[in-house]
Formats: sequence, C-alpha cells, structure tokens
Amino acid sequence: MKKQLKSFAFAVLAGAVITSCADSASINQEAASSYTQEMGKIRSQGAIDTTSNTARRIHHVFNKMVPYANQQNETGLEFNWQINVIKSKELNAWAMPGGKMAFYTGLVDTLQLNDNEIAVVMGHEMAHALKEHGKAKVNFGMATNIAASLGHAALSTVIGSSASELAVGLTKDFALDKPYSRSAETEADEVGLMLMASSGYNPQVAPGLWQKMAKASGGSKGVLDVLASTHPSDESRQENLQRLLPEAMELYKAAKNKNG
Repeated sequence: MKKQLKSFAFAVLAGAVITSCADSASINQEAASSYTQEMGKIRSQGAIDTTSNTARRIHHVFNKMVPYANQQNETGLEFNWQINVIKSKELNAWAMPGGKMAFYTGLVDTLQLNDNEIAVVMGHEMAHALKEHGKAKVNFGMATNIAASLGHAALSTVIGSSASELAVGLTKDFALDKPYSRSAETEADEVGLMLMASSGYNPQVAPGLWQKMAKASGGSKGVLDVLASTHPSDESRQENLQRLLPEAMELYKAAKNKNG
C-alpha cells in the first residue's frame, strides 16, 4: 500500500511541476481528483470516521461554516467543499485548493476542543483555500497541489495503525508539511477568525487555542522544526488575534442576533 501511494504521489507531483503555472481551475480539478483517490484508500483502511461524536461535531461545524465560506469566495470559481474525518492520533487538519479538507480526530480528542475551537481551526484552513495559498505554492515551483498544515501547530506525532501511517504518507508525499509564508499564515488567521465569527462561533477562544496547541507540542521535532522559521510565533499570533477580536466580536454578535 505504501509503495502504491508513493508511486501515485510521484505521478501527481510530476504533474504539478509540469503545471506549475496552472490556472486555478486546473489546480482545483487536480486537487479534487487526488483527494478522491487518497480518501478512498484511507477509507479502505477503515480510517474514515463518520459515526463518532467527534466526527459528528466536526461535520456540524463544517456544514455550518460552508455557506459563509462561499460568501467569502472571491476566486471566481465555485468550491465543492468536502471534508473527511480521519481516525488518527495526529494533531492535524488541512485544506486543498478548491475546498477539499481533512480533520484528524486526535486534534479534537487530545486537546479536548469545544465547537468554537474546532471552528477556529476550520476557519483557518478554509481561509487557506479561499485565498488560494496552495496555488501560490504551486506557482512558486514547490510542486504541491495540497494546501497546508495546521499553522504553527501542525504536530508530528507517533501513530500506530497502518491507516494512520497512510495519512502520514499523504503529509509527506503531498507536501502537507511544507510551510506557508508568514504572511499567508497571518492572512489565514485573520480571514479564518472573521469567518468563524460570521458563522456564529465565539472568536474569543482563538488566542488561547493557539497557546493550547503550542503547549501540546511540547518538545516535538520534525514538522515543528520545519515550520518554526516561517510561521508566526505564538506570541505574535496571539497578539494579532487579540487586536482583531473587537471586529470579530461584532460579527459574532450580529450572527447571534440574526439567528436568534
């Protein structure tokens, strides 16, 4: 299985190099095709979670936020948003160009995230797709058609099952562990914060969430080392989110009033 995945990954990455200056529609189409194939493989391993309380909560937040994400879509292309919840201890989530997403159970279960905190992560990853940060990476020749890791807190953890190893393979083979620039991460923080607030989730949890994830990382090596040089520091990220809270709270209050 791992050998087959690597062969497939090589073919996709080779195609990404050839289309390194591809338009958004082509990149979104390629991403959708890759996503469908890889989720099928993970599903065959029994690692797609559709029934647990964690999975139901993630899907609920996702479904609630998609209409507001569509309102923020300025790409000129309609997104066919999809999400799969992967059974894994890994603390991770990501979004591909065109709105194909994955959320790992370990992120919610290990950190005991409430729905507002799930929405912070969801908004951040949706923002990467909406702002086409993945396209920028392709066009800079990084040969990836997948958008990124979970900001500063994409954690490399030990996972036991073969299905989880497959998920880790996706991270490596499709460059999910390649960091965005500081500016892209900051933009995803800001756009994501406003998105989750507009969707009716309390943005006050955002600064503390990044602190919680930083603590969870402990002395982890691997992905965090790669991200350290380009991602905003925990302190600067929290300060920026605190600065934006008054604006986000106005959106949150308006959403709550609208929905009763």
